[in-house]
Amino acid sequence: MPTAPVELERPDTEHTAKPELPWVTIVWNDPVNLVSYVTYVFQQVFGYSRRKAHKLTMEVHHNGRAVVSSGSREEMERDVATLHDYGLWATLQQDK
Repeated sequence: MPTAPVELERPDTEHTAKPELPWVTIVWNDPVNLVSYVTYVFQQVFGYSRRKAHKLTMEVHHNGRAVVSSGSREEMERDVATLHDYGLWATLQQDK
């Protein structure tokens, strides 16, 4: 005996849809690169002032990591690859 199709109520997604969270690039502390070199890389790659680059470098040094850029996943993948080319340990993750 065939069954009649059942109509399902669609969930209200208008209020539950969340905009995509940004992605971030994280640089991790390593025992190889000097503070001066990491500061230089941040200036070259991101165009940061020496002061901002040094502040981020100190955050990496003292906290073990620092978020150095944010944006789309594609942009952060590019930043991570560039930082790897400079010999830094970098990863990306979706921001919380």
